[in-house]
Amino acid sequence: MVLEKTTTRMDRPVGLGAQVAETLTMAILEGEFKGGDQLVEQDLQSHFGVSRSPLREAFRELEKKGLVDIIPRRGTFVKRISRADIEENFPVRAALEGLAARLALAHISEGDLVQMHAVLKRMKSAVKASDTKTYYTQHLVFHELFIQFSANKLLIATLDALRMQSLWHRFSYQYYLEDLQKSFQVHQEIYELFRDPNVDPEKVRTLVEDHINMALGRFIDYLQEFERE
Repeated sequence: MVLEKTTTRMDRPVGLGAQVAETLTMAILEGEFKGGDQLVEQDLQSHFGVSRSPLREAFRELEKKGLVDIIPRRGTFVKRISRADIEENFPVRAALEGLAARLALAHISEGDLVQMHAVLKRMKSAVKASDTKTYYTQHLVFHELFIQFSANKLLIATLDALRMQSLWHRFSYQYYLEDLQKSFQVHQEIYELFRDPNVDPEKVRTLVEDHINMALGRFIDYLQEFERE
């Protein structure tokens, strides 16, 4: 587990809240804390060897990411996933990532393409090994790259929050399955469009947007099966 691998005391006095937030984020994403679980201040203070101030700073950061709810006089609780959350998140993320891909075309360099290709190779290796977790980690990096290449700070910040919630949804349903080969082929196509100097920007935008919206459909199908169990 993430917390078990963490030293009981944080080493650096600077940025303790950020360090705690990062560790708790991964603990939530990997299912160590479930939806509805309370993050007990006293227990976490003891575990991390920190005071209340950096821990509460970490809680506020988790709240910004959409991972917890802070309820006055009750405490901090890991946010439950609902179908409504998923249905709100994916279409907005799809539209904004499509826009980011479109904008990235105006800024992308040969060095940027080299980075994307390296990530794509790691995704391909994960597909061959049927390593779902590694695949989605690299999938996340691939999307982060072209979002950064958009050079739009507001868009980047907005998508950072939306994509954190999407990643949380995916990790929270550990039995959610997707055809990794099919997903990889879509990302290969996205990469090839970025390489084409004559590509229609709308073609890139549409491909990225459709890819994310299709993921929503698959996720809702799985959620319905999960709710029937």
